[in-house]
Amino acid sequence: MTRADGPFTKTRADAPTLFFDREAVGLRALAAAGARVPEVLGVSRTGISIEQVPSGGHRTAASEEAFGRELAALHRTTGDRYGAVDGEPTAYLGDCPVDLAPCDTLAESWLDRRVVPLARRAVESGRLDPSSLADARALGAEHLGPVEPPTLVHGDLWAGNRLVDDRGRSWLVDPCAHYAHREVDLAMMQLFGGFSGRVLAAYVEAFPLAEGWERRTAVFQTVPLLVHVLLFGGGYAVQAGDALRAARG
Repeated sequence: MTRADGPFTKTRADAPTLFFDREAVGLRALAAAGARVPEVLGVSRTGISIEQVPSGGHRTAASEEAFGRELAALHRTTGDRYGAVDGEPTAYLGDCPVDLAPCDTLAESWLDRRVVPLARRAVESGRLDPSSLADARALGAEHLGPVEPPTLVHGDLWAGNRLVDDRGRSWLVDPCAHYAHREVDLAMMQLFGGFSGRVLAAYVEAFPLAEGWERRTAVFQTVPLLVHVLLFGGGYAVQAGDALRAARG
C-alpha cells in the first residue's frame, strides 16, 4: 500500500478472485448514487488506484451533521433485489468472502446467505459455540423489521472507512456496497464507535427510521461480528454470540 502526491494505490499479489474489482464496483455504485467517494483510476487482479482524498480534516459538529444528511440521501437509492449491485455474488467484508447473490427477500439475503453460513463456518472452525448456530438458524424475517425497499448501503461503514478532508467534507472508502436494509450501515457505525450522536440525529431527522430500530441493531451487527470471528477469533466470538442471542430475543 503506497501513498504519493498522485493516486492512492493498493496492491496485493495474492488477492482473492475479484477482490479489487468488487471494491471498484462498489465505489462506482456509491458515486452514481451521489456519495462522495474517490474516483477509481485503475483496477486489476492485484491492485486498485483511486483518487487521493485531501488529508488534514477534523470532525466537527457541522461535519457530523452534514454526514448524517448525506448518508440519509444515499439511502434514498433503492434497487429491485437485495444483494449485489450488479448481479455478481462474489464479495468481501474485509478479507472474508460473503455471498451477495441477488435475492427477492431480505431474509434470504441477510440470514440464509450470510448469517447462517458465516455462523456455520465459525462453528466448524472451532471459534464459535454451536449454540450460536442454533440462534442464527432461529432468526427469520420477523426479526428484520418492517419491509423496506432494497437500499444501497456502503456495507462496511466503520469509522476508518469514512474520511474527512481538509474542507470538512466526508468521503466513503473501502465499501462492500450492496442492496440491503439501510439499518445495516447504522448498525455497523454503532458497533465499533467513531461516529458522534450528531450523525444519527441528523440522519433520523432527514430520513426517519421505522419503530423498533434500536432492537434490530443486534441482528444487523451479526454479519460483521461473525466475519471478525472468522478473521480474528478471540473475544469477537463472545460478541457475536451475544448479538445472535439478542437478535433472536
